[in-house]
Amino acid sequence: MKKLIIDQAHSDIEFKVKHLMISTVKGHFNTFSGGVSEDGNLTVSMNVNSINTGSLDRDNHLKSADFFNYEEFPTIDFAGKMGEDMTSIVGEITIKGVTKQVALDAEYNGQVVDPWGNTKHGWEITGTINRTDFGLTWNAPLEAGGVLVSEEVKLKIDVQMMEVVEDMETQSPE
Repeated sequence: MKKLIIDQAHSDIEFKVKHLMISTVKGHFNTFSGGVSEDGNLTVSMNVNSINTGSLDRDNHLKSADFFNYEEFPTIDFAGKMGEDMTSIVGEITIKGVTKQVALDAEYNGQVVDPWGNTKHGWEITGTINRTDFGLTWNAPLEAGGVLVSEEVKLKIDVQMMEVVEDMETQSPE
């Protein structure tokens, strides 16, 4: 396998969390980068300032010290290793200065050459983390029991990566 870089225009990093214990709120990171080296090492960096949940007030709260503390910790970073069968990824994720190991499931969707001659690979990656493990502990109790925001965060990453040669690494794919 050649070195791969994330094609941001054709990829999505989504998270889901229960709100009021009865509904699910989704969010995305609009700006991220990363790739897979020839030996299967995977890196991803997400810009916290690019968080988008569809609500500017909620996005600003998530960027605040109550949650991600964007001013001090502007990125969420992942470094891991793709399993030999490409169905698992084990690595470390750093959120708000706290690093924890995480195991993710991966489904390799194959490869194809696009109309411009670029070889692309696709994956669907899923997993779950506990946000309180990373110091994201803000919450509010509900009168009827439970809390405003669940601790469990579900991750869903749909990623398309493009094969590159070293001198093309800094170019952005279209």
